Amino acid sequence: MKQLFFLFLSIVLLLACNRREPPKDPFEAYQLSPPPDYSQMYLWSCHPDQEDFGDGAPEGASPADQANAIADVFFIYPTTFYEKTAWNANALDVELNARTDEWAVRHQASIFNESCRVYAPRYRQMTFGGFFTEDTASRYKALDVAYTDVKTAFEYYLRHFNQGRPIVIAGHSQGAALGIRLVQEFFDGKPLQQQLVAAYLPGWPFRENKFSDLPVCESPDQTGCVLGWCTWKKGTIPESIDTYYKDAVVINPISWRRDTTYVGKENHKGFLGSKYKQIKPHSLDAQVYKGILWASSPFKISPIKNYHIGDYNLFWMDIRANVSMRVNAFGEGEPNEEHAE
Repeated sequence: MKQLFFLFLSIVLLLACNRREPPKDPFEAYQLSPPPDYSQMYLWSCHPDQEDFGDGAPEGASPADQANAIADVFFIYPTTFYEKTAWNANALDVELNARTDEWAVRHQASIFNESCRVYAPRYRQMTFGGFFTEDTASRYKALDVAYTDVKTAFEYYLRHFNQGRPIVIAGHSQGAALGIRLVQEFFDGKPLQQQLVAAYLPGWPFRENKFSDLPVCESPDQTGCVLGWCTWKKGTIPESIDTYYKDAVVINPISWRRDTTYVGKENHKGFLGSKYKQIKPHSLDAQVYKGILWASSPFKISPIKNYHIGDYNLFWMDIRANVSMRVNAFGEGEPNEEHAE
């Protein structure tokens, strides 16, 4: 049935709401698992030298072409750890990794494989409940653990894989929050900024002043810039719109512009449903509204209003085509040894 996609999203969000309870004890009460060793291939959810869920392409999408890609994407997946038995996940948790790969990585990281080699490290992500705790000290410590892993993986990637190639940074939700820190530390006003194609960071609101040198993307083919959006059902006004979303950067992922112009379904390149089968073009419209992105439902029935989990899927083909456009606009992608580490 056509309603299955949003039914799936509703179930996921309902489960997530039931898992908002954080660990009962402070961060220090729990033993951390060992930090990942990124020289080991199994600690990469996606890597161009292995077969993984970052290799796929659904019907109606341009085919994957990592072998000939002139750029790399470093992708940071969203929260998939919901336990309250620890503040941070174990990067070697087989069951968790399988769930992460089959949903988040398959549906999000694979967007980039037409024009980028895909790298996605496993990391000790903070548990979902950490975002709702009143113990902010433990939250920050848990997020620092997650970021330390992502930073270590990125440094390993720079030393061993990048070779001066153009870089796309991408993430979603917790992955976007960590991606913002990564872009600030490694690209913003740094020599590596010259290799940045763009940073796609939906699902975590941020303000324009988050970066000192990097601009927000203003056009579909601009490079060296950052993008973000948080998707809600068209017409919805969240209670936190004047606080959490106030002045947040919002790019319309159909037009790839920041203005509030309504963009109709005829311009929509296609969304991807939960079964990862087929791209559905001309399915929804979108409009920027006060720090959020309004989008219509691609189905007649849409039981949810917060489309957070669909930030990528709703615009799957739009993002794929845009990444290709920006990579091509960046140049021929010849290695720049000056910035290779």
